Amino acid sequence: MPQQYDFGMIGLGVMGSNLLLNLADHGYATIGYDLNPERMQALEEAAHPGTTVKGAAALADMVLALKKPRKLMMLVPAGKAVDAAITSVLPYLEAGDILIDGGNSFFKDTLHRIAYLQDQGIHFFGMGISGGELGARLGPSMMPGGDKEAYQYLKPLLEAVAAKTDGKPCVAYMGSGAAGHYVKMVHNGIEYAMMQLIAEAYDLLHRGAGYTNEQLQPLFQQWNEGPLQSFLIDITADIFRTIDAETGKHVVDIILDEAGSKGTGRWTTQEALNLPVAIPSIDAAVAARTISGVRSQRLKATGLYQQGNNSIANTESLTRDLESALVVAFLCAYAQGLSMIAMASEEEAMQIPLPSVVQVWKGGCIIRSALLGSFEQAFAQDAQLPNILLDANIAALVQQYEQGLRNTVTQAIAARIPVPAFASALAYIDSFRSAQLPTNLVQAQRDYFGAHTYRRIDKDGVFHTEWNAEAAD
Repeated sequence: MPQQYDFGMIGLGVMGSNLLLNLADHGYATIGYDLNPERMQALEEAAHPGTTVKGAAALADMVLALKKPRKLMMLVPAGKAVDAAITSVLPYLEAGDILIDGGNSFFKDTLHRIAYLQDQGIHFFGMGISGGELGARLGPSMMPGGDKEAYQYLKPLLEAVAAKTDGKPCVAYMGSGAAGHYVKMVHNGIEYAMMQLIAEAYDLLHRGAGYTNEQLQPLFQQWNEGPLQSFLIDITADIFRTIDAETGKHVVDIILDEAGSKGTGRWTTQEALNLPVAIPSIDAAVAARTISGVRSQRLKATGLYQQGNNSIANTESLTRDLESALVVAFLCAYAQGLSMIAMASEEEAMQIPLPSVVQVWKGGCIIRSALLGSFEQAFAQDAQLPNILLDANIAALVQQYEQGLRNTVTQAIAARIPVPAFASALAYIDSFRSAQLPTNLVQAQRDYFGAHTYRRIDKDGVFHTEWNAEAAD
């Protein structure tokens, strides 16, 4: 087979096939391979007339048909499937070729693969892709990381198919090593937090204030026309209008209250602890999904504990407060995620450009929102800003809306409705802006039972006190 194709794809599921079709629509000759021959046939049938899209009969045929340096991507499930794909394709690659893992791989696995393939002369990229099926077809957000010089070969293709905001492509070089997959991991952590916050708002309105789906839909649609404009608020409004054809009920009302996950939120929480950096809103969202999974225990607990009254009387103030609460809590989720990326970039020498991260997230991805525009302004003032809450304009925005967050948490507590993500966002802000925290007592306790020493506020040095009491381990 002659070398005539610009880009190859291993794995022709929904994401892989749609991304190839997107590339073909932008004038690139594309070829794909999948173990399932029906997927290759479906790929060719879905191609628009006049575009070049081919399903290869064998993996070797696909690789050998690519122009050099070869550029190909794997879109297969994270873990063993990625390693199996690498093992299968490696014999047909040559030094200088570029292989991309476009799945949700753990960034530490990506680091190992980079080192392994570097010894073979292969440029390996870990690239996060966000936007789902529709994004892959019409314009995703992409976060590639790897060798900067090799990225120049990928840049024109990726910029052509990426989502665009303000005329700029939502793809940019994220940094060296596994920077791309690291940024995508944190993106997913922020996504967890935003989804949990929306779910808590829904719970307060639905269970607390008795809102029907017919009332929720226009409210969320209204919110989506203001400061909360975002992909997640938009699709939530759509969810509230969707009817199940079989039962005639709203689909949301017949879905079991157990939220699944693929592990990226848990990875984010674990890696934040390792740095360390505080991401309590993301932590709360991960824990909320975990609690949702022990449904049998929750049902048993309802018979052991007094349920009380979950009603919220002042619904007019609730909707105003919730809108404000979501603005501030969304800001906190972004702030926590971006501060995590900033610290990891420094610790791991990944050189992740935070302004580029924000630009990439502005379109095509799940966490895109109008709030990201204010972050662009913040990073234009200071590209190395360690936390966006330190920007004066962001601080003013928080203070404009924070009373709504306080009122929301207060009403939720009174109604016995759990709001862990809202509550953690409020605690995060109050802790972050406190000049004095009670952790001086914590350090005194550590010194009391473990002689861990402490520093003083009135002079330099490290000190220990004989507390004149028996210490317990």
